Amino acid sequence: MYQPQIVSCLLALVFAIPCAAGDLEMTLRYQQETSPDSGRYHQLTREEIWKPSETAIIVCDVWDLHHCQNAVLRAQEFAPRLNRLLAHARDQGVTIIHAPSGCMEHYAQHAARARAKLVAPSPTLPDEITKWCYQIPSEEKGVYPIDQSDGGEDDAPEQHAKWAAELEGRGLNPKVPWSKQTDLLTIDSEKDYISDKGDEVWNILAAKGIDNVILTGVHTNMCVLGRPFGLRQLAKNGKNVVLMRDMTDTMYNPGAWPFVGHFTGTDLIISHIEKFVAPTVTSDQIIGGRPFVFEGDTRPHVVIAMAEAEYETNRTLPEFAGAYLGKDFRVSYCYANDTNRDDIPGLDSALESADVLVLSVRRRALSKKQMEALRKYVAAGKPVIGIRTACHAFSLHWKQPPEGTETWEAFDPEVFGGNYHGHYPNKITSRVKAADAAVDHPIMQHVPLDGYTQHGSLYKTSPIADSATLLLTGQIEDKSQEPVAWTFTRADGGKSFFTSLGHKTDFDQPMFQRLLLNSIYWAAEKPVPEEFNSDWPAEPAKKW
Repeated sequence: MYQPQIVSCLLALVFAIPCAAGDLEMTLRYQQETSPDSGRYHQLTREEIWKPSETAIIVCDVWDLHHCQNAVLRAQEFAPRLNRLLAHARDQGVTIIHAPSGCMEHYAQHAARARAKLVAPSPTLPDEITKWCYQIPSEEKGVYPIDQSDGGEDDAPEQHAKWAAELEGRGLNPKVPWSKQTDLLTIDSEKDYISDKGDEVWNILAAKGIDNVILTGVHTNMCVLGRPFGLRQLAKNGKNVVLMRDMTDTMYNPGAWPFVGHFTGTDLIISHIEKFVAPTVTSDQIIGGRPFVFEGDTRPHVVIAMAEAEYETNRTLPEFAGAYLGKDFRVSYCYANDTNRDDIPGLDSALESADVLVLSVRRRALSKKQMEALRKYVAAGKPVIGIRTACHAFSLHWKQPPEGTETWEAFDPEVFGGNYHGHYPNKITSRVKAADAAVDHPIMQHVPLDGYTQHGSLYKTSPIADSATLLLTGQIEDKSQEPVAWTFTRADGGKSFFTSLGHKTDFDQPMFQRLLLNSIYWAAEKPVPEEFNSDWPAEPAKKW
């Protein structure tokens, strides 16, 4: 997959010798299973240097119109930035291929269409390159993450009917109203190509010696993945293909499984692609600035870090987040390295954009880079939520950490206002209930107050900081109460929530579920949706 010139540039980076001016410095994000058949994935990145002359951008199906009005509006929103990207890449020598499928008649006399048709057939034309590709072998081990069987329309019914009537009024077929690529994207008659055919696109790539291909456009879960020139075909046939994840959209209806918000549906498809099909990149890597975000995508970014081997939170927390956070939050998961306990791959990069950090970590040192990212996040006054072993997340009992790693022995008192000093025997149950003065706290709203018997060991945490606000207590018969959940305002001004609950049996308890849900909304300073308040415990599938 790597060409000699790419390898030479990577070696040049190692020896501090600059690559050729104008080369594309790309950061490819991909996902790798934590260990075979674990079903958990690290989100990782790697750096590559691409020659512009050996790189192409394919613009997939950014039509002038669509049967879904919301799809049109979203495409119109990102198209100006995409056009700027294409102009910049074109000036650098990147080949631009416009692929508005089904619209070749409109471009019959266009020079860019004629240029595509004149390219000589490649002797290496892959089998079935002219056909749609609905799955490649690597996808067989995954579960496709969304139900798009209804076509993915996310217009409201009244909105959709009005839009269809408007299209009919223009003399268009409301089911297939497009006739060309949007005019918001410029087609350079002297340099660009126009084609919607897999063999023609392959011929262009082969004739120009192009192995690096960026797919952008719509819709990621349909055309971008499946077209004859799409991600699957190019990945299957050996191209170094990537998805530009911030210059795309998904056809997904939040009323369909898994009942998450539209933008979360897009995230799920991107995650599937990174696991099984191809890496992804962002537009800022070529034109600078920050990655594009839709104006309507106001979701706070929740990062969930899991590195403990006793309570199965690497299963329970993703299940919880998948059930309850998919509408209002963007969620990233960071899992422990299965072969190096002092590493949580991807944590440092995830924290760069995190708005809320949820920790379930037990006695780990971190690399200096990861610990620096964590300390920077906390010092910025951003919220931290800890469950169970997070109070001793980065403590090794004051032992010397492995070379190249760091601990944070005072993490519990400094970040949580806590005082963990052991726990009662595992076989002794405790009764968890709300603290008397806590019922009016935002985190306690709609939390069932009758309490429950907890089967995980009761942590010894008393006394917590005087400034902490106690929410839950736990008690073993004939023993003193212990703080079980509280909030704390840190010296840096940030707010934290900690609970010593988090045993796998706690996730079956409505009290704990609602406590954790409320704490995340509280940390993000968002109101809990009324759907949850009207009926708790909620059935996630029915709620969303």
